Amino acid sequence: MADNTIAFQGEAGANSHIACLEAYPDMRVLPCATFEDVFAAISEGRARLAMIPIENSVAGRVADIHHLIPASALYIVGEHFLRVRHQLLGIRGAKLSGLKTVESHVMALGQCRDVIRELGLTPLVAADTAGSARIVSQAGDLTRASIASALAAEIYDLDVLKADIEDAEHNTTRFLIMAKDPEDAEPDSGPVVTSFIFKVRNVPAALYKALGGFATNGINMTKLESYQLEGTFNASQFYADIEGHPASRNVRLALEELEFFTSELKILGIYPAHPYRATVAGNR
Repeated sequence: MADNTIAFQGEAGANSHIACLEAYPDMRVLPCATFEDVFAAISEGRARLAMIPIENSVAGRVADIHHLIPASALYIVGEHFLRVRHQLLGIRGAKLSGLKTVESHVMALGQCRDVIRELGLTPLVAADTAGSARIVSQAGDLTRASIASALAAEIYDLDVLKADIEDAEHNTTRFLIMAKDPEDAEPDSGPVVTSFIFKVRNVPAALYKALGGFATNGINMTKLESYQLEGTFNASQFYADIEGHPASRNVRLALEELEFFTSELKILGIYPAHPYRATVAGNR
């Protein structure tokens, strides 16, 4: 059973749940309370894969996830992009004119500011979107609304009072698909993303020198983020995504140059690029 199970953080009906259904429609889903619980489910063999949100096109990166991924000792085996569609949900019989409060995850509330302001609602922060839908359903209060998915409305028997209320039409979340063991993409299997973390050596212009090899070798770095380690302001770790496979000469040379200026370098995954990347590139 575990081999056919994919874990996610949140309750049934969360956007992570929808991402699991889109990417792996034949797999059983395992909701988990926290990201740590998701990673533990993989490590303990209760699930084979994890669906982890890493960044949103409106709200930016998901808090703390860059710290948790390296500590998890798991590998990235794929990615998925989900177009996020937020619905304003209420109990049966509720009307827009009678609403007073709306509750949801803080990121969802932030992504629907225009509608919240237009309706004059008081926003209340909840643990996650689907959880807020469950709470509103159980409360049975005509004045309380939730921002969650259409799947959550179906699961918790709520009405969609206003559909697709997100402020930005491009609202998209990128997920990483993680597993206990690496499943590296083949070098000639199509567009590939390589993800890694590194720490630069404590020398002048170390980051500039470390990244120079990607420019000189024509490697496109699609993501670079830094975050502090161990509560200090001196030690930084970087997370990066590049286009290409380490088996190719240019990528290999760029990584070798990077390694010369780093005190630590770890490849987190070599996996197929999601088709969404090509769609976005084509629209530029």
